Amino acid sequence: MTAGWEKFMTERDKEHDEARGKKAPFGFGDKPALLLIDIYYGVLGFKREPLMEQIKTIPGGMGLEGWEAVDKTAVLLAAARRNRIPVIHVTKLDADNVVGWAARARGKGLFGGGQQSDELKRRSSEIVAEVAPLPGELVIRKAAPSAFQGTVLPYMLQSWGIDTLIACGESTSGCVRATVVDGTTHSFKMGVVEECTFDRTEMSHWVNLYDLHAKYADVVKLDGAIAYFDQIGSRTQAAAGV
Repeated sequence: MTAGWEKFMTERDKEHDEARGKKAPFGFGDKPALLLIDIYYGVLGFKREPLMEQIKTIPGGMGLEGWEAVDKTAVLLAAARRNRIPVIHVTKLDADNVVGWAARARGKGLFGGGQQSDELKRRSSEIVAEVAPLPGELVIRKAAPSAFQGTVLPYMLQSWGIDTLIACGESTSGCVRATVVDGTTHSFKMGVVEECTFDRTEMSHWVNLYDLHAKYADVVKLDGAIAYFDQIGSRTQAAAGV
């Protein structure tokens, strides 16, 4: 299993995890959807550059690690599409007189300052081209960290008969975590793809992956998520007699 979080664990943490930690995956169901959370230009920018350079113009930027995760997500997205797994894209809603949580935080702390271009401000919530929605794929705009809060997501998942959500995106400690916890609260089986999630700090990323895996979801590798989608796709084709 993923060991990236171990560098942030104390010896007592490791001992406790060995004694009382998660021993087996929670497991996934038979009707998954892929959920891509907040993979937009507002945190990635239009060019790939190291974090400390990027934050000069994008205070809430994600650096090169974000783009690496985007590239891995594109591979997973292709697997979902070829296996006819429903794809749901999530982005922020800070428009039409809706004041989202990110807008409230702007000018303070993490999101304040910087010299964003007018184009980046205008296209901040636009999903990056590498994982952009195709016609017919659901796009949800949210004004809160969780994709479940104040959106049609619960209704759509119920109407499609979805039992499992495989989550990717950013930030691991923020909107991904909030959405995964809410997904568990709504009784969905939750998965998080390690290589396809990202955060501004390595500590936040790994500590939250550990915590999500321990309590709310199965954190899986990219290869494992693709194998799962392929398995579902093969089963669907067999049932259809293809």
